Amino acid sequence: MPEIDELESALREDPLNTQKLYDLAMAYLDLQRNSEAVDILDRLVAERRRDGHAFYARGVALLSMSSYRKAGCDFLRTLVLDPAFLPAYKHLGFIQLTLGKEEAAMKTLKKALELDPDCADLYCVLGDVYLDIGEPDKAKEAFEKAFELEPQNAEPHCKLAMYHLSKGDMKGLRREYEILKDLDSDMAEQIGSLFFENI
Repeated sequence: MPEIDELESALREDPLNTQKLYDLAMAYLDLQRNSEAVDILDRLVAERRRDGHAFYARGVALLSMSSYRKAGCDFLRTLVLDPAFLPAYKHLGFIQLTLGKEEAAMKTLKKALELDPDCADLYCVLGDVYLDIGEPDKAKEAFEKAFELEPQNAEPHCKLAMYHLSKGDMKGLRREYEILKDLDSDMAEQIGSLFFENI
């Protein structure tokens, strides 16, 4: 909290300092004070209309508040301003999938993978798209590619656990559960309590 107090104090003295505005918004995001972050980022994008990072940050805050369409617009603006900004592609693809626009999500994610074929996060979302459109084998390939790229990242293991569950493969689910115990104990606990405890 001292950092936020200092930033808020600095902005009272210099309310037009756009860097301090951005820093305060990021501090609010870190604390999941998303509506306050959006208020600050609204001011910031009004001042810096070509700042892709400000649009991206506001998109993340809006996504956290389940304002998918507004967040998607901010991620699109980010990509117009910075066509190589990979996290914006990932979030936009997720939003498109959430809104039932699987083809658009696939196109967005494949475009991002052309820019960086080694981005595990993109493969995780792409696998979700494949699961959603009923192509589990392609989903598994995408999740395994993410795992291959980042074996210590919990996300590919969570996705593989979902895949195994969707196929009724309890051995595969247990394998991922055991791995997740070290990588993401909270997720492992959820899986364990739902599927493996009291058996």
